[in-house]
Amino acid sequence: MGIGDTAFTRGTDKSTLELHLEASLAALDDAGLTPADVDAVLPSALAGRSVEDFIVNLGLRDLAYSATVHMGGASLLGSVQTACMLIATGVATCVLIPAGRRGFSGERISTGKGVMEPALATMYEFEVPAGNVGAAQWFAQAAQRHMYEFGTTSIQLGHVAVNSRANANLNPHALMYGKPMTLQDHQNSRMITTPFRLFDCSLESDGAGALVITSTDRARDLEKPSVVIAGIAQSHTNEPLSLTQKPRMPEVSAMSVAAARAFRMADSTISDVDALIIHEGFTWYVIAALEALGVVKAGEGGPYVEEGNIRLSGATPVNPHGGALSEGHASGVNHVIEAVRQLRRVVEPERQITDCHSVLVANEGAFFDGAVLILSRSA
Repeated sequence: MGIGDTAFTRGTDKSTLELHLEASLAALDDAGLTPADVDAVLPSALAGRSVEDFIVNLGLRDLAYSATVHMGGASLLGSVQTACMLIATGVATCVLIPAGRRGFSGERISTGKGVMEPALATMYEFEVPAGNVGAAQWFAQAAQRHMYEFGTTSIQLGHVAVNSRANANLNPHALMYGKPMTLQDHQNSRMITTPFRLFDCSLESDGAGALVITSTDRARDLEKPSVVIAGIAQSHTNEPLSLTQKPRMPEVSAMSVAAARAFRMADSTISDVDALIIHEGFTWYVIAALEALGVVKAGEGGPYVEEGNIRLSGATPVNPHGGALSEGHASGVNHVIEAVRQLRRVVEPERQITDCHSVLVANEGAFFDGAVLILSRSA
């Protein structure tokens, strides 16, 4: 019912909590509500926040429930699913979900200052001491295997990056707005860890967003048009140890399982979706997600992207806001916010998906756990 976000920056004087509070108040205002209406808060594990932060600073006096989902990058959608269950069971009536972090100024992954997730314990005990130290390396191994098995190329990864940047250049809110990129720029960017170049990696940015979820009955009494959660699911198909221990490194099987569950709930299929919003730490994951979601078969994602199918004018528009690669990295909350804006049809005309009625948001977390959200435009 409500969405709110902060500016995306590379450098801020605000604390992570201040960013979360700013986004939360904006989301409540968007919904036409106040902190007094909130009776459940689902804080972000990736930002290291606790419910007490919001009780104290928003003046919450009658909170019925709080929990923190630990699914890495998929935590945000896991929280959305929890919110749905809270409302459906009557435990809560208005759920606030803040997310995002100071990925440049504070909890910066490349400097080792990110918040430790429990699922990473095995990695830090056995693989980090051997030099397998960060997300870029972890995902690079899966991407390299995908290249080995299917012939995926760096040029195809580059098409993902260029698409995201082109969309961000239509989005004034994006950190990379006004900074165009060509395929040659991508190929000339420095190598981070084979096969990922600099422009294959998502942004380290400061920023936050928040969602307000309520029942469809209550939403009818509010001014803004609501967006319906038609389907929501998660999957933990493989044990979350490390990418090197997955039975099939180049395939995201949990995403396929989560998508099937979400589509059953929504009584729809991938052909009913007008746009895909894929939370992508790296370009390769967009290709892997296209395959996992059933847009194409395994190994066909690279050519599909290279043919221009994920452009705004293509068969399957992907990340019309620029995504984590070019809008900003906010733990996936900006991807849900973009989906809501597309369905409300309030984005810039140049990047508005024509006749947008259904949007799928896909998040990966904790080494290929999957979560899928299907949103539809209210009647």
